[in-house]
Amino acid sequence: MQELTLKKIVVMGAGAVGCYFGGMLSRAGHDVTLIARPEHVNAINVQGLHMDCMTFQEFVAVRASTELEALRHADLILFCVKSPDTLATIELVSPYLKSDAIILSLQNGVDNCERIRSVVDNPVFPAVVYVATMMAGPGRLKHNGRGELVIGPWESTSAEVQANQLVLLGQLSEVLAKASIPCPVSKDVRRELWFKFLVNCSYNAISAIGQIEYGKMVSVEAVKELIDTLADEVLAIAHHEQINITKAEATQANEMIARTMVTQRSSTAQDIARKKSTEIDFLNGLVVRKGRAYGIPTPANLSVYALVKMMENFNQ
Repeated sequence: MQELTLKKIVVMGAGAVGCYFGGMLSRAGHDVTLIARPEHVNAINVQGLHMDCMTFQEFVAVRASTELEALRHADLILFCVKSPDTLATIELVSPYLKSDAIILSLQNGVDNCERIRSVVDNPVFPAVVYVATMMAGPGRLKHNGRGELVIGPWESTSAEVQANQLVLLGQLSEVLAKASIPCPVSKDVRRELWFKFLVNCSYNAISAIGQIEYGKMVSVEAVKELIDTLADEVLAIAHHEQINITKAEATQANEMIARTMVTQRSSTAQDIARKKSTEIDFLNGLVVRKGRAYGIPTPANLSVYALVKMMENFNQ
């Protein structure tokens, strides 16, 4: 396999997550273009992307555009749109993609890569995202904690395909690591996706309903019990889908989030605060749908899902 060459990187849907990882790559010297909303594009093109991070604060020079033409020569696309927009966006951008452009899905949920692959034949890989970020204004990023990815091959048809994917992803991991983005390669990335999905389902809705940071959430004993119950229901669905995550591992993952993202409000909370649509249908809503399909009760997930949907529907 040839050595990976990334002459041009494009972030599709550069909100807080996309701006963080795109900004880090640009800061490391890569040619990066952020495709974002006009207010962010205008600010970034005037003064750069302001990155208020835990280890540095500076304006980072990076290209920004509202035009899909920027995708035409991309070797790597960080696909960062909200899960409800996955199909519509990939259908919209597919005419602009090079056939060998790598698409890395930095999205919440567990089924985005399948939906992307239903539209394009490009190499598409999931990235499990662990970063606490928010946009603090046009072109201004606030970083609250962590900043790593986990990547891996998706389902392959042969051992040879799997081996080639691992080599490619290993090279990509090195590129990201040199940009101060820790990025291990997992041979079981589906399990890693479900770990993150479990954490999202345990925290996002509660944070949105209370408009509260993770650290404050877990200071309330009844909320800690609710987090455990939500996680148990997700585990039941995961085990039905042959995802091997133990109760102890789930508890450890949830406790780590509260320790490492103390001041973070979930993306769902941020969406509600900004009167935007959320991803709840692809988080707790997906748990509810799968529970009904499998005959597995999910009353806790249904409760927080219903409350967020109520807030979303009357928040426009």
